[in-house]
Amino acid sequence: MGFSIIKSYRRPQILCGRKVLLLQAGFLSHKSYKKVSKEWRGVYEAYFDERAVAELERDYLEINSFKVSIEETGEGGLQRALKGDIDLIILDLMLPDMDGFEICRELRHRTDIPILIVSAKKSDIDKIRGLGIGADDYITKPFSPNELVARVKAHLNRYIRLTRKRIDVNEYIEYPGLKIDKSARRVFVNEEERFFTTKEFDLLTYLATHPNHVFSKDELFSAVWGMDSMGEIATVTVHIKKIRKKTENANVKSGYIETVWGSGYRFRVIDSDVSGERESIVDAI
Repeated sequence: MGFSIIKSYRRPQILCGRKVLLLQAGFLSHKSYKKVSKEWRGVYEAYFDERAVAELERDYLEINSFKVSIEETGEGGLQRALKGDIDLIILDLMLPDMDGFEICRELRHRTDIPILIVSAKKSDIDKIRGLGIGADDYITKPFSPNELVARVKAHLNRYIRLTRKRIDVNEYIEYPGLKIDKSARRVFVNEEERFFTTKEFDLLTYLATHPNHVFSKDELFSAVWGMDSMGEIATVTVHIKKIRKKTENANVKSGYIETVWGSGYRFRVIDSDVSGERESIVDAI
């Protein structure tokens, strides 16, 4: 059965670069396969064809400008998903070390990002169970890769709209030591007002409304200046430097905006309940 990859030329910029975690055993390497228990080897021999399907899913997502991370075990998937920089999870129920339903339950207890279950289990009982423990969608195999991408986009758009509504209910964005008045376009650091230029305010607000999300310079330039704007990507670095200077806070020594080496920048969520701030580990990419 052949598939053709269709590239969309007009994709919503807000979805470009969103991070999707593929938690599927179809990516199990031969090296990892040797470590699988004998009881599971028979299962994986039947599921090695899933590798091609899983790779196809990844290809379709990447051609639509999503950033795809892959985990082949439940334990690794949980750790990766809870780092805070994943926007959506595609969860296969057939995993070697953990029950897929339990993974879904654990994820839903600890994060509200969209979870899409993909499974060969087609019974109504399994579908009801998956949706009942917190999955946002349940897709049965076989399915069209284009349909998967469409569902991913729909759930991400819905999640972003709901998140923005929660933010827009209050015209203020507040973090420990920082307050942004969106309607009046004013910024206060430790209740002291600081002056920001138009683009500095827009950039700070954009980052603050997407806490812990890593944006590349290209993504920030596109979101704040627009794709058709005249200028260079380097202007993002200049504005970040100025924002850091203006938001200096003695109580937040490492600052609000963090550089993720090799990837871009993110607005760190400061935990005021833990002796000042939460330490953050950034992996160099």
